[in-house]
Amino acid sequence: MTLGNDSTMHTPKKSKTLLQVRYLMAIMGSIGLAILYGFKVNASVAIVAMVNHSAVKSLTPYDSEINDNKTVSVDACQFDVSNVTKIESEDGPFVWDELVQGLILSSYFWGYTVSMLPGGRLSELWSAKWMMNGSILLNVIASVLTPVAARIHYGFFIAMRFLQGIGGGVSFPAMHVMIAKWAPPNERSIIASIVYAGTALGTVISILLTGMLAANFGWESIFYIEGALCLIWCTAWWLTIADSPQEQTKLISEEEKDYIITSLGGRGEKNLPKTVPWIKVFRSKPFLAILIAHFCSNFGWYMLLIEMPTFMNQILKFDISSNAGLSSIPFLCMWLFTMILSKVLTILQEKSLITVTTSRKIGTLFASLVPMLCLIKLSYIGCNRILAVLLMTIGVTCIGGMYCGFLANHIDIAPNFAGSLVAATNVVATIPGFTVPIFVGQLTHGNQTIEAWRIIFFVTIILYVIEIVVYTVFGSGNEQPWNKISTSDDEANETVSLNDNNMK
Repeated sequence: MTLGNDSTMHTPKKSKTLLQVRYLMAIMGSIGLAILYGFKVNASVAIVAMVNHSAVKSLTPYDSEINDNKTVSVDACQFDVSNVTKIESEDGPFVWDELVQGLILSSYFWGYTVSMLPGGRLSELWSAKWMMNGSILLNVIASVLTPVAARIHYGFFIAMRFLQGIGGGVSFPAMHVMIAKWAPPNERSIIASIVYAGTALGTVISILLTGMLAANFGWESIFYIEGALCLIWCTAWWLTIADSPQEQTKLISEEEKDYIITSLGGRGEKNLPKTVPWIKVFRSKPFLAILIAHFCSNFGWYMLLIEMPTFMNQILKFDISSNAGLSSIPFLCMWLFTMILSKVLTILQEKSLITVTTSRKIGTLFASLVPMLCLIKLSYIGCNRILAVLLMTIGVTCIGGMYCGFLANHIDIAPNFAGSLVAATNVVATIPGFTVPIFVGQLTHGNQTIEAWRIIFFVTIILYVIEIVVYTVFGSGNEQPWNKISTSDDEANETVSLNDNNMK
């Protein structure tokens, strides 16, 4: 597989179409992931409007007083919060305590973890396009059924979230396969970034849209309206996008089709490997570097995404949850940063100033080094709330470098197994989604102090250091030998070569 051909690099510009289909695929894929991430986080917002908080609190007044007393610490920051305006939400119809709410929110990850590996392999062997479409459709169906399920029993709500998780788990492997088939090597950074930046955009839109729907039309509208809107995407994806350039019959020009196929070394749909060489995969240093980077990066990601608002609220007494716009700013910055960084890296690759390996390491360095420095600084700023918000925004913003860093690297080292490889690393990288809340909860239970949070930050910092060292040393953008597909001609040549050696 070639890394690019200067003689064909400008061929796509001769196409008569206004938008290159490979970028249409990337934009559509980005919207699809935005939809899925909207479904992923909308329950966190919706459940606030669904639960009767007054009733839940009245059930455990004694425990609440104990917990309130425990969180008061001489080490916590002291602010005058009497003049802070908080958003008061009306109580919903469901008396679900914190345990039930936790089960509902975590059930998504159960389905997400279960479906990744089979979803990746089916995307490679069958159809990544239809796996992605099925992923969205499953989320739409579960979303529309959620209000009825919730009113019957919270167990049915959990079942709907589990089904949405199954759909969500398929999405990353499916889009990895689509990128492997559609993106010329020198354009992988920007195409992968366009696709995966949809996760940040989906988070922003969901935070704003879900809150607005709940406030104006009731909590049921969140699931009905968001579900119905997604049917538009399913129809557009079905009508406009094919599994590969070879199968694309609409919109694409012959120039673009030839360019993509040529840049990918003429790799077609034939001779796809029926099994993944897992033993060789897990002996591969470049793959293990991606695996470790993905795990460590996700630990930091979940730390900033899930636990940082708790730190801001408990230690800095900052009511960030009352301002949806402020909560969404880091994700919007992340989306913009991802687009800019990927474009810069693509230009540098096209000019042969950096290699694919260097490009991936730069993206990964942004996603690990900058958040690490932000956490170090955050550990020693005391009670400076403005600086804390700034550091959190910068940290989340630069995590976007992972999309053109290690997250696109699976396609470089093994395009034939891109879906399976990202599924494997994502299964491991989902572990922090379960463990980070438990880890933070154990350290801060009755001990909401800056010292306790400093320990949490430094554990995250250590993992970032491991990610930086391992990926910088062992990361690679070169196709690995175990990705090669042996054809009958190759086997015949090997036999002839062996016979010749024996005769000598």
